[in-house]
Amino acid sequence: MPYRTIGDGLTAPIEVLLVTSRGTGRWVIPKGNSGKGEAAHAAAAREAEEEAGVIGAICPAALGRYEYRKTLRSGAAVMVQVQVFPLAVTEELPRWAEGEQRTRQWFSLAAAAEAVDEPDLQALIRSFRATEFRALATTAPLIRRLGSVKERLGMFHWFQNLLPRQGNFFELFEAHGQTLIAGSGALARLLQGGPGMADHIREVAEREHDADAITREVLVTVRRTFLTPFDRGAITSLISAMDDSIDQMHQTARAIALYEVTSFEQEMSDMAAIIVDCARLIAEALPLLRSIHANAARLHELTERLVRLEGKADEIHDAGLTKAFKTHAEAAPMRFFIAREIYSHLEKVVDRFEDVANEIDGLVIDHA
Repeated sequence: MPYRTIGDGLTAPIEVLLVTSRGTGRWVIPKGNSGKGEAAHAAAAREAEEEAGVIGAICPAALGRYEYRKTLRSGAAVMVQVQVFPLAVTEELPRWAEGEQRTRQWFSLAAAAEAVDEPDLQALIRSFRATEFRALATTAPLIRRLGSVKERLGMFHWFQNLLPRQGNFFELFEAHGQTLIAGSGALARLLQGGPGMADHIREVAEREHDADAITREVLVTVRRTFLTPFDRGAITSLISAMDDSIDQMHQTARAIALYEVTSFEQEMSDMAAIIVDCARLIAEALPLLRSIHANAARLHELTERLVRLEGKADEIHDAGLTKAFKTHAEAAPMRFFIAREIYSHLEKVVDRFEDVANEIDGLVIDHA
C-alpha cells in the first residue's frame, strides 16, 4: 500500500496510491505473487514499482490481510489471500513497466477506502490512521466523553481536566514527533544508496539538532510550570525516549559516513523501513495524548503494533548479521565489523521506539 504525507505536521493528511486493474479497470493496490525465495514484502515493493511506478521504504511487518476471489485464465474463480505492507513512497517514476496498461492516482484515506471493493481492505485503509479518534480528541464535547457508565467512574480524570494548565507540552511533543518523521524518512532514503547520500546524512543531523532544542525546551518548561498534564517524571521520560530515538538515527548516519558505506544489505533497508513505520505510529499517538482518557483504546493499539515491530526488527537484525558473518567474516572481516555496527545502531533505533511505546502505555495506565 503506497502512501505519502501531504505537508508538514503530525495531523497532515495521508494519501494512498491506487492503480487500475488491467482486466476490469477497478481501483486496487499493487500486488502480485512472490518469486522463488523472495520475501513477501520484497515482492510487494517490486510489484509497486512495476505496477504503480513508485519506490520507497517498505515495512517488512504486514498491516494485515484480506481475501478476494480472482478469476483465473481457466475461468475458475478462486479465493486469494493478500498480505498488505505499507510503502512510504520516496520517488515517483515518470515511466514504469506497466504505465501503458494502468492508471495511477492518489486518494485520501477515506476516498481510497471507498474506491476499493474488498471490505477487509477498506478496513485496513481506514485504520491506517484512525482520524475518527483524532476528531474525538479535538472536537467531541465534554458531555459526550463522559456519557458512558465507564467514563463516569473516572471522575478524578474529569476533575483533573478542569484544572488550569500551563506550558505547551503537547505542542512540544508533537513538534518532536515531526523530527522523528523527517529523520526516519531521511534515514530510509540514505539506506537506499545513490548519489544523494551526503544530503540525507546532513538532514538526519539537522533533524537531530532540532529535536535536541525541543527536548531542552520541554525540560525547561517542566521546571517552570506549576501544573502539568502528566507527572513531571512521565513527561521527562517520554521526551527523553523520543530524543534517544533520533539520537540513534544520527549515530547510524554518522557510522555510514565514517566508514564511507555506499551499498546496503536488504536487511538494513528493511530495518530502516520499520523505523519509518514506527515513527508514523508515534506521530499518530502523540496528538491523542491531548485527550488520553477518550483515546486509550487506540493508543493501546498503536503501542501494541510498535512492540510487534520491535520483535520483527530483532528477527531481521539477527538474519542480517548471520548473513554478513557467513559472507564476510573470513574473506573481509572489516566489512563484517562495519555491517555489525550499522545493524547495531539500527536495532537501537527500534529499541528506543519501543521505549517510547512503553512510556505512552504507562501514561494510559496512569491517566485512563
